[in-house]
Amino acid sequence: MSRITPQVLKQRQDLPLELKVVRTKQKIRDWYEHWQGDVYVSFLGGKDSTVLVDIVKEMYPEVPAVFCDTGLEYPEVREFAIENADEVIKPNMNFKQVIEEYGYPFPSKEQALYIRQYRHSTEKMRKLRWEGYPPNGRFCIAKRWRYLVDAPFEFSEQCCDVMKKRPFHRYEKESGLKPIIATMADESRLRFQEYIQHGCNSFDAKRVKSTPLGFWTENDVLGYLRETGIEYAGCYGEIVGEEGNLHVTGTKRTGCMFCMFGVYNDMEPNRFQRMQREYPKQYDYCINNLGIGKVLDYVGIPYVYRPTIFDVEVSE
Repeated sequence: MSRITPQVLKQRQDLPLELKVVRTKQKIRDWYEHWQGDVYVSFLGGKDSTVLVDIVKEMYPEVPAVFCDTGLEYPEVREFAIENADEVIKPNMNFKQVIEEYGYPFPSKEQALYIRQYRHSTEKMRKLRWEGYPPNGRFCIAKRWRYLVDAPFEFSEQCCDVMKKRPFHRYEKESGLKPIIATMADESRLRFQEYIQHGCNSFDAKRVKSTPLGFWTENDVLGYLRETGIEYAGCYGEIVGEEGNLHVTGTKRTGCMFCMFGVYNDMEPNRFQRMQREYPKQYDYCINNLGIGKVLDYVGIPYVYRPTIFDVEVSE
């Protein structure tokens, strides 16, 4: 199929929610009919995939929602997902084993890949990851992260592949079902590029998949949850704000609790500082047992919660 221009994507992102739902249902129908019903929904327990499961189940109740239990989910997300999934699968490795074999997920998926390749590849690849292509161009380690090539521990982008992608790939091979996934183009540059290349339904990609929420935004997801009133994981809190500017009162993004990708962009309290306050058991395991504390120390990112004036109870 022909590529979609960024302008067309922007037009689709600007559609009202009710029209987005209509378009999403059409993409799901196209996918379902093309594969004669041999499809499933990748259900991660978060708000995005919760919306997707609700739409798919309204159309095709028999389509299974499949949850991959990585052990990295927020407790509320994991409990919600297991209660609502039709099938539960597991990775072959736990997160500690992934770290020991491949390295820590920092600073971003792209930069972790470049650092790993620089440290463990050919001289030609080392040159590319240091200088970019063309020289002084893209595809190289950012200057701010170049000191990490000499760090006393490894960095890698492999955790998502091992913990999530491989279990789902194995499930697809064994079941013969094709995935419907709740990723959106505005979540990252990679997902933007994938949408531009394939649109919602990638029939011709190396791994075929449907992303019928691809042109949705975070605000659309929150709007759908509020309008429909469907249940979602409790760690998000309440959905507040005016139409077009919605947000949650709890955890903004759930994903994997111990993921370090992008933590350098977090405002304080960052994800680990909030974890210390809200999930002390997971925090202790993460910082001390997994050794994430030493990595955060090395890169200068705080992980001990620092109370603000808003945390102080004013006595009468």
